Amino acid sequence: MDYTNLALSVMTMAVIWHVTATMMIYEALRKRGRKLSFILLRLMAPRYASDYKEITRKETGRAGPLFYHWILSINTVLAGAILLLLDQISG
Repeated sequence: MDYTNLALSVMTMAVIWHVTATMMIYEALRKRGRKLSFILLRLMAPRYASDYKEITRKETGRAGPLFYHWILSINTVLAGAILLLLDQISG
């Protein structure tokens, strides 16, 4: 089995998932009246995710589900990159 193609496929899907979660967090904050910069979204994404977590924690007592999607997706990309690196080193 070709693990490189599998890892690249999983990473591609996780990047799409991460971008979608980031955009949904942006929209959720915008609907709550927060002033956000779409142009700086890539730089401000961690800050926006943190703000989303705090706002939803105040509203419901728990962090909102988009925060967990954001964290899990970026960690999936990181794990895939590490697996690719290890595959290249060992092979």
